[in-house]
Amino acid sequence: MARRGSYAKGIAKREEILAVALDRVATQGFRRTSIRDIAAAVGLTQAGLLHYFDSKDDLWVAVLRRRDEEDRASQWDAPDLASLLASVVRHNAEVPGLVQMFVNLSAAAATDPEHPAHAYFRERYESGRARMTADFHAMQADGRLRSDLDPAELASVLLAVADGLQIQWLYDPSRDMAQHVELVTRLAMARVSVGS
Repeated sequence: MARRGSYAKGIAKREEILAVALDRVATQGFRRTSIRDIAAAVGLTQAGLLHYFDSKDDLWVAVLRRRDEEDRASQWDAPDLASLLASVVRHNAEVPGLVQMFVNLSAAAATDPEHPAHAYFRERYESGRARMTADFHAMQADGRLRSDLDPAELASVLLAVADGLQIQWLYDPSRDMAQHVELVTRLAMARVSVGS
């Protein structure tokens, strides 16, 4: 019985760590959030905090996964996936620290297959492309998306646009990431009038 209670407490503490880390990174920024600060906020030492994760990078990956879960649970009101992507990008502008973390970890993971975030980003891009491709096929079937576009290519391009805009936005927060994502989706949905 004690083991079950101890296990439940461990899960609760891990959840608390993730909640605090997510909040700190979102509000303070990725570079200004330290393991020491998170540990102190949840009543642990740095070593005690890392008992719940294999490494600091594993903690950051868990934070990104939690962010993804919360984003999916938000159920933004969007008529299609293209609009949903613009809504997500718009939301990202409200949490600059998480954008910093995403950009930093994605660059590290892309260049090092041994990085703890590598599998996360590979899975994230594969599932994101698959979901978007399926939605774009459906949009083509009901006439909302140009039929001359390859849905898989469009999905890759939109993800690349969103990620590239996040990097530009970190340099210049006055750039409207969502507006640019919406521009690409409008081009994909544009109709060419017959005889013009």
